[in-house]
Amino acid sequence: MGGQVLRLQDVAVRRDGAALLRGIDWTVNEDERWVVIGPNGAGKTTLLQVAATLLYPSEGIVEVLGERLGQADVFDLRPRIGLASAALAERIPPEEKVIDLVLTASYAIMGRWTEEYDSNDVTRAVELIDMMGAAHLIRRRFGTLSEGERKRVQIARALMPDPEMLLLDEPAAGLDLGGREDLVRRLSVLANDLRSPTLVLVTHHVEEVPNGFTHGLLLKHGSVVAQGPLEHVMTADNLSQTFGVPLSLDRSAEGRWYARAH
Repeated sequence: MGGQVLRLQDVAVRRDGAALLRGIDWTVNEDERWVVIGPNGAGKTTLLQVAATLLYPSEGIVEVLGERLGQADVFDLRPRIGLASAALAERIPPEEKVIDLVLTASYAIMGRWTEEYDSNDVTRAVELIDMMGAAHLIRRRFGTLSEGERKRVQIARALMPDPEMLLLDEPAAGLDLGGREDLVRRLSVLANDLRSPTLVLVTHHVEEVPNGFTHGLLLKHGSVVAQGPLEHVMTADNLSQTFGVPLSLDRSAEGRWYARAH
């Protein structure tokens, strides 16, 4: 087991009198691949924002990459964390070319100006874009891409600085069936690669959990329902409690999960 990458101790987040998270105890180690599952409004995105150092807890202790939030310089921490989310995508200039969008991630900026890029950076950017199945898009502008293409390019960008932790907030949201399956397959390759960073993926569909993910955290109304190794956490009872409806759960021979209501 690797060292701790993320540790939350009795963390709560309150906003406008509402508790978005409460009593969260969660430890993520460097060789683990976590999926955070819960219904809309469960606090999943809030939890990811805390992990990304973008949101400070109202109470509790948060340690990210060995640094304690509130004492560490988050501007030193953030380049070590890869994040792909819908909120970030909205800030990407539509005219930005795919290759430039991925390259600028090394410098934590959006919008290419006059920077000169090392040939090693260019090579790495091209390799990551290719790994995500987007090599044919390299000269396209971000605004012309489909939703599925945008998601793949965002993940390539998030991987560009060689982060120690990669956070993916509902990466398959808005994709059609083909786009979803392609992305899940690519994330499975990433999860099974020992050189990959620690992964945390947020979703509200068990069908979107890629093969190779090792741990799960189920969230409801800002509280943890269950957490631990995925095969222990992913049960019909736990999912039924998390989503508030009776669910049956199946797993395919390839290791994918499928849930349906009774």
